[in-house]
Amino acid sequence: MDDISLEGSILFRGMTDSERRLCLEGLEAGERQYGKGTLVFHAGDRTDRMGLVLSGAVTIENNDIWGGCSLLGHVGEGEFFAETYALLGEVMPVDVKAAKDSRILLLKVGGLLSRDPDCAWEQKLTGNLLTVSARKNLALSGRNFHISKKSARGRLLSYLNAMALQKGSCEFDIPFDRQQLADYLNLERTGMSKELGRMKREGLVEFRKNHFRLQGEKRS
Repeated sequence: MDDISLEGSILFRGMTDSERRLCLEGLEAGERQYGKGTLVFHAGDRTDRMGLVLSGAVTIENNDIWGGCSLLGHVGEGEFFAETYALLGEVMPVDVKAAKDSRILLLKVGGLLSRDPDCAWEQKLTGNLLTVSARKNLALSGRNFHISKKSARGRLLSYLNAMALQKGSCEFDIPFDRQQLADYLNLERTGMSKELGRMKREGLVEFRKNHFRLQGEKRS
């Protein structure tokens, strides 16, 4: 693993090269590879390690014993997962699954908040973890906002509008396939696909696979 590639990561922001190396050693950093569909963490697990996606992506899913699935989030390259459960030692209520072949850096942060930081990298890491957690809360709030809409169209428009704002463009790629998007928005896939088709015919949106272009509402 080349720690120079981690310079731009939020988690190591403000650290010198030396501090970053000490941080990686202190957190017992280890890289692992996961094939598409492989579980990184399983619901019911306890872990003292958080993950950083070096390449690929993972999804955060809530799967019940009856086969239902709610997709709670997508974690792409340079993003983190499981930090809250690792820090607090809580049982994970969700599965973390590789959405594609992925390289994951696992970092042992369990117990970090229960002791006073006694070196510069620990102090910086604690502050950076707060930023990571705050961003995760924003992402979760965004999903809750989308699924609060009563109709499939309302949820789709809310999500696509948020993506356009995030990307700074009305043309963008989303990180989900159709089934994943349906799970994320808590919709039935067939009904969602039909609604997307109606939106396309009405000139609200153009799309091909996961590439979308918003066109605005056409009024007569």
